[in-house]
Amino acid sequence: MGDATGPSAPKNEPAATEPSRRSFIRNAILYAMFAGTGVSMYACGGGGGGGGGAVFGTGSGGSASSPPETTPIFAQGVGSGDPLSDRVILWTRITLASPGAVNLRWEVASDPNFGAIVARGTMGTGPEQDYTVKVDATGLQPASVYYYRFYLGSEPSPAGRTKTLPTGNVSQVRLAVISCSNFPAGYFNVCAEIAKRTDIDAVLHLGDYIYEYGPLGYASQLAIAIDRESTPSHEILSLDDYRQRHRQNRTDPDLIAMHAKMPVIAVWDDHDVADNAWSGGARNHDPATEGSFAARRAAATQAFREWLPLRMPDPANTQKIYRSFDFGTLASLHMLDTRLIGRDEQVSLDTYLAGGASDPSRQLLGAEQSAWLSAQMAASTATWQLLGSQVLMARMEIPLSVASAFNAQTLGEFLLAQSTPEPLRSDEQRALLAQRRVPYNLDAWDGYPAARESVLAAARSMGKNLVSLAGDTHNAWASNLTDASGQRVGVEFGTASISSPGFERLLPLISNTVLSDAFPKMVKDLRYAETSKRGYIAITLTPAEVRADFTEISTVLSRDYTARLAKSLHALPGATALEVLPA
Repeated sequence: MGDATGPSAPKNEPAATEPSRRSFIRNAILYAMFAGTGVSMYACGGGGGGGGGAVFGTGSGGSASSPPETTPIFAQGVGSGDPLSDRVILWTRITLASPGAVNLRWEVASDPNFGAIVARGTMGTGPEQDYTVKVDATGLQPASVYYYRFYLGSEPSPAGRTKTLPTGNVSQVRLAVISCSNFPAGYFNVCAEIAKRTDIDAVLHLGDYIYEYGPLGYASQLAIAIDRESTPSHEILSLDDYRQRHRQNRTDPDLIAMHAKMPVIAVWDDHDVADNAWSGGARNHDPATEGSFAARRAAATQAFREWLPLRMPDPANTQKIYRSFDFGTLASLHMLDTRLIGRDEQVSLDTYLAGGASDPSRQLLGAEQSAWLSAQMAASTATWQLLGSQVLMARMEIPLSVASAFNAQTLGEFLLAQSTPEPLRSDEQRALLAQRRVPYNLDAWDGYPAARESVLAAARSMGKNLVSLAGDTHNAWASNLTDASGQRVGVEFGTASISSPGFERLLPLISNTVLSDAFPKMVKDLRYAETSKRGYIAITLTPAEVRADFTEISTVLSRDYTARLAKSLHALPGATALEVLPA
């Protein structure tokens, strides 16, 4: 997440404490957290240090996603991703007692008992790939469910399930949209909830699959209590560091279960490298003490490519991750890189006020990716054009007085002025309402207005039904997309995080009820906000509508949780109809 998150991790971090002291601290925190609540400490991993790997789900919403049985050799499970109509990437990783290059067998079947094998082969791996295995299984049929597994010798991996993309006329596609899976911040109960579903065609992970911080970093305050301290125990910089952090994330049983159940289409965001990354650096990177940012980025993106089941569009350019997926005539999905390949450096609020963001040459996607996106949309005849964009595209402009000092007082003063009838307003209140609006988060498309206008103008001129899907902020949003003239061009649905905290951490003195109600009052194009719950969006596309169902998770600090459908919104196709409305 960008400017709306907490401070960067301290650079000087203490060594990990001894296990006995860690257990004592964890249990003390758990007692303080849950005393008198009726929630068992042991449901939160406080009894015996097993909380990071066991499933403790109870009740209707518990973490009961039934991850596949794993073996020491295949401890990180299996996964699939980047499905096309005739192929899909299959993934696993092996753990060897005696390291060295090895070959694995793989097979794909049309039935869960592997009675009808439709594809098979062998694939090698070794330390150069961190013992990860990626296979592009081809020759498959469109819109079909398949099952797959790997073998190392006679040892089988868990079986996975995947699905290819449809072709031709398609009546419905359903996608789960997620982001920000921060291991020390909490359990991945969102993944558990998705893994229970049987109606998801693919999962879109919009970045921040891992976080780079050390043990004192962002949202790690309760990591000891829930037995999810970061590994390695320092801010990650090297290729081995990033590999270890991915390895730790893939110990979460619910993440394993989700990957085994359905294909994942993923892109990276800033924390997959470092906070507020751009093409030439990052807020959380100091070249004087941490070396070359280019070297750090290369290490981070190599680990990402190894650990995620993605198909790189250009093997000669390992930093190029943007790519498209067609769901027949219904939808084209364009997964963007708004983070690393073409982004100019973020501007401060003072620089923005001085006009520093208005340069027409200022880039977010970069010229090459922008041209690619225009060409992809122009070539697509699909009803819906989906953008997988890490950061919010909608205009999230709030009063300058609030943006300059976002607190209960400035927010309350503005809301009071807004709710006061005009004849009763004071001059000061009229000035508050007339003041300039500025972006709340200059790390998003708001900090790159010319780049956003270019995309919106292309979609408008082509008559496309544009739907932006975004992550990054840890909060849930739904907005109309408007151009500089105020004309509606599309809609945007922003997902909450898997585990990273939202505004409830950044603005703890403002209640969620007040804040979630205040944002749509401040932001002209915003139609929905939820600022304190973790969750995901199920996006359902038909020829007649796009529907967004926002699911909330009650907690990420216990594996005993509940889930609820918090909001359903939709939009209809057509230039005059494309706006966010209640479903």
